[in-house]
Amino acid sequence: MEDRVWERIVKYTELQGTSGQEQLVRRAFREDLTPLVDRIEQNGLGGLYGIRENSDKQAPRVMFGAHLDEVGFIVIKVTERGMLEVRAVGGWNPYTVSAQRFTLFTRNQTFPVISSSVSPHLLRGEGANRQLQTNDILFDGGFVDYADAIATGVRPGDFIVPDVKTVKLANGKRVVSKSWDNRFGLVTILNALENLRGKALPNELIMGANVQEEVGTRGVAPAVHQLQPDLFFALDSSAADDIRSASGQGQLDQGTILRVFDPGVIMPLRLKEFILDTASDAGIPLQYFVAQGGTDARAAQSENFGIPAVALGVVSRYIHTHQTVWSIADFEAAQALVEILAERLDRTTVDTIVYGD
Repeated sequence: MEDRVWERIVKYTELQGTSGQEQLVRRAFREDLTPLVDRIEQNGLGGLYGIRENSDKQAPRVMFGAHLDEVGFIVIKVTERGMLEVRAVGGWNPYTVSAQRFTLFTRNQTFPVISSSVSPHLLRGEGANRQLQTNDILFDGGFVDYADAIATGVRPGDFIVPDVKTVKLANGKRVVSKSWDNRFGLVTILNALENLRGKALPNELIMGANVQEEVGTRGVAPAVHQLQPDLFFALDSSAADDIRSASGQGQLDQGTILRVFDPGVIMPLRLKEFILDTASDAGIPLQYFVAQGGTDARAAQSENFGIPAVALGVVSRYIHTHQTVWSIADFEAAQALVEILAERLDRTTVDTIVYGD
């Protein structure tokens, strides 16, 4: 992996921005995206896309969308003891939340906070068997009491975001980071646009990212209404289930994934066939994936007059936690697939995918 790519991965995975509080990530993404495209478009919710224009007005409009946001928490109350009651922003397994470092974003400042936990010394009797709920976990900023927290600037509506460093693991082939769901997509888009710079494309290429994907794929509809794509590809990270068996759904180091089915998307047949043929011809390792959750492809496909859509990407272990483990080889395979799709989707191919029998 080139140093510039690794530096970009570290930069974007360590940036902090939950659903509704994506501004730091968007600011960095806009700065990096602008020199790689002909123009930038932003919608009212905050989704941001770069467009590589095509002189042929009949060229198809091909859209690749990541999402800017990551999971986190929002403050709903400050207690008398100065602890912070929260609600989850996005999906969390409550057993991964306690005793972790976070950053609290107030209006004007940021502060370190810790998610509370119960010492084993205090777990006795019925308390040891109590079912943990995410909403039960208080956050501790070291405030003495309610007045101390309020004086420091804490208010309901402030966001709390995981605080984690990105590092390569022992063999240099895998990485641990937060928010690979979905800073993977941002890094892939920027790399693809760099690698495609100077190449003539048979389409108008639209690449960028939506907001608020983690809270119900809310941000993609404004983007596709604004930009009117013929095809939509969601670039996202999905949950690997491979730590006990080689037969689990989604295996690290086995290539990019093609989400052929999830609760919101049945992959369009001709689009699936084209992607499979393209990956096979290029020697790009690819694995089928059937998901339990949704992506922006789910929301995009029903907009306008119907948009053939699918999610592409990678699998990662322990997503929606502080510590996600993912494969560099899988990332590079996904990168290669995105670039070759952008090079091959001409008007004839797109029309066959959309309208062919």
